Amino acid sequence: MNGAMKVDLVVLDIAGTTVEEHGLVYKALADTVVAAGGSARNVGEWMGADKYEAISSMLGKSEVDGEFQDFHERLAKYYAETPPASIAGVPEALARLRSNGVKVALTTGFDRPVVDGLLDVLGWREGVLDAVVCVDDVKAGRPAPYMIHRAMELTGVRDVRRVLTAGDTTRDLQAGTNAGAAFVVGVLSGSQTAEELGAVRHTHLLRSVAEIPALVESGGVA
Repeated sequence: MNGAMKVDLVVLDIAGTTVEEHGLVYKALADTVVAAGGSARNVGEWMGADKYEAISSMLGKSEVDGEFQDFHERLAKYYAETPPASIAGVPEALARLRSNGVKVALTTGFDRPVVDGLLDVLGWREGVLDAVVCVDDVKAGRPAPYMIHRAMELTGVRDVRRVLTAGDTTRDLQAGTNAGAAFVVGVLSGSQTAEELGAVRHTHLLRSVAEIPALVESGGVA
């Protein structure tokens, strides 16, 4: 890494950041809420959030176990019809970071059953990542910082000044800032625009995660 930048851990979102899932999670979320008699007009406001919390808020009730199960079933069906895939250049970027001694963790607003299925489809269960933190592993999802701090705990990284976080939603950026990460990167591979991401505190906006290794190695975030 030529001593250009001190980063011990890169923490990345999944959907829209490292994985192209064609927006199916939000289709499933909207369809679930509508089927339960609610309105999905504001589904976009829940990008990057805990999906149970999203369903609960959109339906205006705290207990939504049945609806959450419906969401899981719809999403599994959509993923079977249109399988998720890694975003171009991401597997190479993950390997390059790790070959330079940087730990790589994923965090997500998905719960563990959804994530396990995604990792199986992608072939990312072994030898690709150092940690995966799901929203049901912590007390609260984004914009709370807990998933990032949990990723630090799992990878043995203690200094937030040596952490880079990246994601495609404003909640990702808010979580990175709330965690105290030195580098908070927005990526334009998801559905939110540069204008939307740029309105939230961040250190960099990149086209995709594929650009992160070069940024780190060049000292562009030093």
